[in-house]
Amino acid sequence: MASVLTVILNWRTPEMTLQSASAARVAMAGVEGAIIIVDNDSGDGSFEVMSKAVAENGWDKATPPVRVVQSGHNGGFGAGNNFGMRAGLPDGTAPDYYFLLNSDAFPSEDAIRRLRDHLDAHPGAGFAGSLIHGPDGEPHLTAFRFPSVAGELEQAARLGPVSRLLKRWIVAMPMPAASQSVDWLAGASLMARREVLEQIGLFDETFFLYFEETDLCLRAARAGWTTDYVMESRVMHIGSASTGMKTWRRIPGFWLDSRHHYFAKNHGTATALAATLAHLTGGLIWRMRALIQSKDVIDPPHYLRDMAAHAVGKIFRPIRTRPATTLDLITRSVAAPPAGRSM
Repeated sequence: MASVLTVILNWRTPEMTLQSASAARVAMAGVEGAIIIVDNDSGDGSFEVMSKAVAENGWDKATPPVRVVQSGHNGGFGAGNNFGMRAGLPDGTAPDYYFLLNSDAFPSEDAIRRLRDHLDAHPGAGFAGSLIHGPDGEPHLTAFRFPSVAGELEQAARLGPVSRLLKRWIVAMPMPAASQSVDWLAGASLMARREVLEQIGLFDETFFLYFEETDLCLRAARAGWTTDYVMESRVMHIGSASTGMKTWRRIPGFWLDSRHHYFAKNHGTATALAATLAHLTGGLIWRMRALIQSKDVIDPPHYLRDMAAHAVGKIFRPIRTRPATTLDLITRSVAAPPAGRSM
């Protein structure tokens, strides 16, 4: 039977992460494997709180076993998940599948098994993701097309005629009516086949946050693997619990960095610039409409100005990429936090 390693990344939300792990334990019933919680160098006592809770509840000796590890460095979402995947199963071996679960996501009782069974039945699928819904049960849009220059214009313009003209490039897909292959899926609940990661590598750690799963799915697609949306697997997701995205007062530099890196890495610097120009054009279209119709601008303050300044800055100061991260280290055992490390 195929084995699964569930990886949950924590950043200063230990109580919620433990609730997510508790739901994952139920969903792992009958599934061979283990759960690993990675504290991404929270620096607030999260590691100690979670380690104590796991030990007191006996989860470390239960089936599936749960362990808590300390990354020792907050390199972002991709780096933290890479750390957990490299750790492997408790005996140091690699599982058949890696299930990445957000710390604010809670799988239904059969959600993990459904993803595993789907990958078992579809050997050409590299990734399988769940139907994500909110606490109210309302499905979230988590199936997407790959970003493009045309998609950037459509997304920023928010104008009916533009959207109809550029329909095939709209990034956010309509809610699928059935399980199907898509371009990429949000990483809140995503299962990866070990073989695909051995072929294309882990998350690109140049991305601190956002666009890392988009890049991963694009690399898989270029290598011939599909990414499948599996409606039978359901996961409740709160959203932005760690990132605070819903309360951003200014678009953060790491989002702009990630967006630029995605386009420049995968399509070239000229396309990255074209995508930004398209987004700025769309943003100006929306602002003219908002002014005429007395609508709210919606975007964070100085959004277009910040994006334009960032694009100009990258012409003179390109993003420093990190070395490619491969799976040759994935069976390295991580049984305890780095020596001498305390939170």
